[in-house]
Amino acid sequence: MDSLISASARALAAGDALGALKRVALRDDPPALALRGIAMAQLGEHPRARELLKRAARGFGAHEALARARCVVAEAEVALAMRDLGGSPRALSAAAATLTTHADHANALQARLIAARKLLLIGRLGEAGAALAALAALDAQGLSPSLAAVAELARAELALRSLHIAAAREALARAHETAVRARVPALLAEVAEARAALDRPAARRLLADGEQLLRLDEVAALLASDALVVDACRRGVGTGDAWRPLARRPVLFALARALAEAWPGDVDRDALIASAFRTRHPDETHRARLRVDIGRLRALVKEQARIEATARGFVLRPRDARTVAVLAPPVDGDQGALLALLSDGAAWSTSALALALDASQRTVQRALAELQADGRVRAIGRARAQRWLAPPLAGFTTILLLPSALPIA
Repeated sequence: MDSLISASARALAAGDALGALKRVALRDDPPALALRGIAMAQLGEHPRARELLKRAARGFGAHEALARARCVVAEAEVALAMRDLGGSPRALSAAAATLTTHADHANALQARLIAARKLLLIGRLGEAGAALAALAALDAQGLSPSLAAVAELARAELALRSLHIAAAREALARAHETAVRARVPALLAEVAEARAALDRPAARRLLADGEQLLRLDEVAALLASDALVVDACRRGVGTGDAWRPLARRPVLFALARALAEAWPGDVDRDALIASAFRTRHPDETHRARLRVDIGRLRALVKEQARIEATARGFVLRPRDARTVAVLAPPVDGDQGALLALLSDGAAWSTSALALALDASQRTVQRALAELQADGRVRAIGRARAQRWLAPPLAGFTTILLLPSALPIA
């Protein structure tokens, strides 16, 4: 490796992207292309970075499998930053295997960390947890401070989204310590932002005389209590460990929320029909549907509460003298999870949003069109290059609104 390539690589490792570019900007050999691609990625020019990394990978010969695998890993990290979540993970897995074979343990671990972060982004928390646990077991050689900070940030996000607040604080403390050693300003800023999320309101508890803002630790304490909680952030109902996710049963959740908000009083049948079926002109078919769905909800929550008929409607009766709590998201509306994804500051494609939300692209497109009409999101680019952005939610954290394949524990 010549001196300019070595100097450029050292500058990149220190976070000096401009210094790295100055040394290789006019070179087109594969090592220089790879370094230019990484530098452009650090400067936020992701499409150009990806193009350079692909050219570098094609430029390395068949006998340069190690260099080509490093380019694959770098391109995968750029794709993650671009929120390009499609494609098969096999290329990244093959690159990790090649790097392990050639004893490049740091880049092999980075490849596995990228895979774990992608799983986190699309809400597959169980798989992400397993990947991070495997990463810790494989880390016999020791990660660099910057990579260790990223790994701790991923562990912290997993803990936060699973509402394990103590574990999240510990991971963030380790992330801060390693980020200080890495001396990379962007990493320090990311750790500081993650730590600040712990002190921001994450949800609203609806009360008879108003609402109470709750931090994540307060939400976790409420969910661990013996109160019957109707959570509109993650669309579920339960007490302690007995949790019933209702994200895919919106009518039952609407009924549960309406009954919980009226507790200890009852709710008129017409009001329940309006809430669940979104009609102001009920007829006998709606009343029949209401009886059926109340029966289904009654069966789901029978261990935590009874749902009794009254002269005017229905009332929720928690068992064992429990109280009832309603958690509302920081933003009202059905597009909370979509706004939570977009508020991370990255430019998302429609296909990536659909993958993360486990929804059809058409459903996501309709929601984006509504949000754009309200001025809450904006589009950049056109056709297949179109991406979507939204400003961050000021004063709130969106952890509870992010998509998750796990029930709250």
